[in-house]
Formats: sequence, C-alpha cells, structure tokens
Amino acid sequence: MRQLIIKEKESGQRLDRYLGKYLDQAPKSFLYKMLRKKNITLNGRKADGSEKLDPGDEIKLFLSEETLGKFCRGQEMPETGFDKVPLEIVYEDQDVLLINKPVGMLSQKAEKEDVSLCEYLIDYLLEKGELTQEDLRTFRPGVCNRLDRNTSGLVAAGKTLHGLQELSRCFKDRTIHKYYLAAVKGRIEKPAHIKGFLWKREQENKSQILKTQRKGSQPIETKYVPLSRTGDATLLQVELLTGRSHQIRSHLASIGHPVLGDWKYGEKKINERIKAQYGVTSQLLHAWKLEFPQKEQGLARLAGKTFTAELPEGFQRAAREEGLL
Repeated sequence: MRQLIIKEKESGQRLDRYLGKYLDQAPKSFLYKMLRKKNITLNGRKADGSEKLDPGDEIKLFLSEETLGKFCRGQEMPETGFDKVPLEIVYEDQDVLLINKPVGMLSQKAEKEDVSLCEYLIDYLLEKGELTQEDLRTFRPGVCNRLDRNTSGLVAAGKTLHGLQELSRCFKDRTIHKYYLAAVKGRIEKPAHIKGFLWKREQENKSQILKTQRKGSQPIETKYVPLSRTGDATLLQVELLTGRSHQIRSHLASIGHPVLGDWKYGEKKINERIKAQYGVTSQLLHAWKLEFPQKEQGLARLAGKTFTAELPEGFQRAAREEGLL
C-alpha cells in the first residue's frame, strides 16, 4: 500500500487527472477499475475520479510494489548538468513568479534536448526547497506566456497548480494588459491600432500578414504609441491585443516599420549596421510591462498591480546611441 498526501501546489485538480500523472503508464480503464474496486481510495472512501483535490487529502493505493513499479516508470525527472543561470525575478509569491527572460533563452522546449526557462524555473524551486523530485510526478511548474527565443522580457510562471490555472485564465480572457518596447525602422508620428490576419507558414517558421482572411489564418490586433523618434527610427510602446506567433515583428514589418535587429522580418542592411556598431544580434523587442486587472480575484495579491522588466544591456546601448533613450 502507498499513501499520498495532496500538497497545496497540487490541489484543485481532479483525482483522475492526478492519478493519470502519478501512474502515468497505466491505461485510464485500469485507474477507473481500481477506483470502482476501492483499490484506490480518497480519504478512506470510495471515489469515482471526478473529485476535486484539496490540500491534505489522502489517497491510498492498495496495489503491489510490482504494479506500482510497472505503472510509475514514465516520469521524466528534470535534466541535470546544464549551466546554471540566475533568474532575474521581478515578482514572486506562493503561487506566481514573474521573470525577466534574457535574450537567447527558450520559454519552453522545442526539442527534447533543449534547456528552456521551464527547466531553469524547476531547478530554482528545487534549490529553494519549494519543490521536490517526488512532487514532479504529479505537478510541474511552468510558464503561462511565451516569448520568442530572442525576445527578452516578462514571462509569468505558475509555481502551483492554482497559480498556473489563474494566470492561464487571465491571459486567455485578455484581462492582463501586455506592453512591449520596440525600436523600429522609420519615423512614426502618431499612435495607431492596426488589424489584419496572420497566416503561419509552418515550414519556414514565419508568419505572413494578410488584409483579408484566408483558411488557416487568425485575426490579429496590435496597438502602438511612439515614445521617441530620430531621423529614421522610432521607439514604440506596443500593446499586444492578440497573442499570435511573431505577431509584433511581422505586423510592424507589414506596415513598413520592421523591428531593428530582426533578421527574419527586418532589413538586412540596417541589421548589419546595428550589429557592427553595437554588437546587437537580435531584435530590439522587449516584453516590458504587465498590468493586472483592478478586480482580479483569483490572484488577489496582483489585483491592480503593474510590473516592468528592465531593458537588456544591448537594447539600452543601441537605443541610447540611436537617440531613442
């Protein structure tokens, strides 16, 4: 018999989903059969799997060690041996972390061998003692908004299931306002609210902006306000109203104002100059600010609060020399 006690970070999920993570090699039919036969109980009573788990709930698995070993084999423990990177924490509480992601770091894995912000996050919580290897069988902290590898700035992560669920809800409902800073080609005089349709060309990992909808395209909206201008460059505050892949970079490029340093959507000649003068090899685009709604209840500690992330050194240097800061 094995006894499991539900921790705060795991609470809020259904019993059957929790069991599916813990006994991750077991078919669902096996889990429901064990529940029906009371070989798996919740707080000493028969359960059907739909129950929501609370902190302190007790699950008993009346299964042999051979069966447990057979069905608990698939959990992947976090990678070890990668270079440690100190995370720049902008805000942290018991449920949520806001991190200033550096240029060059993936938000989430693209390939199995990748080391992303998620792995650094798990490593950070393991070192703090807020997470254990055993916890990772049934819960993994993770990020709730993604930035391109070469875009820096604020990423929101959930330390607990509650934090993940509530952050994900806020981003899905668009109650969190997301603002970016972008240095772009050209002189922009007035604020604008631009719309279009984004079509992802998967083989090239590149997005195209269309004026009319096409099958497979998604509607997009982007607002921007010029903050400063020079002869042929502008620093914009960009508000992302829809969050599509490469939206800001492709949308601004489509109206003739590509982000400086963007080798996928920008202009090669300008990017080569930026690289030669300032050593900048990535787009000057930074997820600068997150504003939480005044009446946020699920994450009450964050209600009405605004958080900003400092610009990376390369962005600051280039923007100052260009006369934008």
